[in-house]
Amino acid sequence: MEELLKAFRRLLKRTPVYGAYKALGHYPDYWYWILRGRPTRSPHLLKQKTVREYGEKFGLKTLVETGTYYGEMVAAMKFRFDQIYSIEYLPELAERASKKFSSYPHIRIFCGDSRAVMPEVLALLRAPALFWLDAGYYGWVGKAEDQQRLSAELEMILSHPYPHIALLDDARGLTGKDGYPSVSDVKQHIESKFPTRSVEVQHDILRITFRG
Repeated sequence: MEELLKAFRRLLKRTPVYGAYKALGHYPDYWYWILRGRPTRSPHLLKQKTVREYGEKFGLKTLVETGTYYGEMVAAMKFRFDQIYSIEYLPELAERASKKFSSYPHIRIFCGDSRAVMPEVLALLRAPALFWLDAGYYGWVGKAEDQQRLSAELEMILSHPYPHIALLDDARGLTGKDGYPSVSDVKQHIESKFPTRSVEVQHDILRITFRG
């Protein structure tokens, strides 16, 4: 039975309805998370709430995402931001998302390595933006061995002329092992290089804002 379910899910992933199927699963996932005593891994509904709240708190109208995947965050935020840019490494997922959001002119999907695409996205910005970055993305695209990768992307964002806010999902993946930096490494690096910045982790999301 378990193998049958796995085969069904693999088949479902190839269909246009998989994104909707995953979105429906966010609600039971959220309540299961609460029933388990709110463990480290955050459910997607909590992530959506965090992105929405930070956008409102800092008055940000543009969202930049790395790791589009099946477009769940883009779908949840499509009416919350005036402009959304999302970067996906895998061509098949990028193409799928581009088709899914083709009727929304304020949403643009980029395909490629985020470190190569990020300068292009930054050049498009005309105001501060909220960045939703995926720590797991670096492992999924086989880039975990590049120990400078995450810091290089964060420095691009934080050195940009506009005062952006950055949220890093799956902070638990920052273990300090296998090429990944640790949370304390990221915090020390960012706060020493950008003294006006503050780094904290809540609900498995690393948040880079401003001191005071």
